[in-house]
Amino acid sequence: MKPPFRSRQEVLIDASLDVVWAFNMDLSKIPEFHPRVSKVDLISGSAARAAGVSYQCHLTGGKHTCIEKDIEIVSMERIVTVLPEDSFGISRILSDYIVETTFQRVYAHTTRMTINHYYSTRSLKAKLFNFVAGRRIARESQATLHAIKRSIEQLG
Repeated sequence: MKPPFRSRQEVLIDASLDVVWAFNMDLSKIPEFHPRVSKVDLISGSAARAAGVSYQCHLTGGKHTCIEKDIEIVSMERIVTVLPEDSFGISRILSDYIVETTFQRVYAHTTRMTINHYYSTRSLKAKLFNFVAGRRIARESQATLHAIKRSIEQLG
């Protein structure tokens, strides 16, 4: 069972579902579009997303990292990712944090990409974190989606 829903961001991309899916399956592309990621280490040795694949993102500025792990991949539909470890302490505060990215064909050359965030706020720290950082997470996720859109549409 998923933890409680917290936020949703989405974007329409002027590209086919096949193109959007292929772009997002390549972990080595993350620094090209993620505004806060400067480098990705392929912990599992694979640049392709798959259930069980972990990767470490180095955040801009060089001080912080996070490890993300894809736990479910449904081809052309969904990627589910967890945050088992990070240098900010978010993974200790939000131990059940899940990001679900979905892909939906709208037209032949238009794809809806959505990011949903889920996590529990059982502790006071988690409630405070959600109050302070919840909107920031949503803004940064929306910025990431817009950057993905630009990258894919420039390939066009």
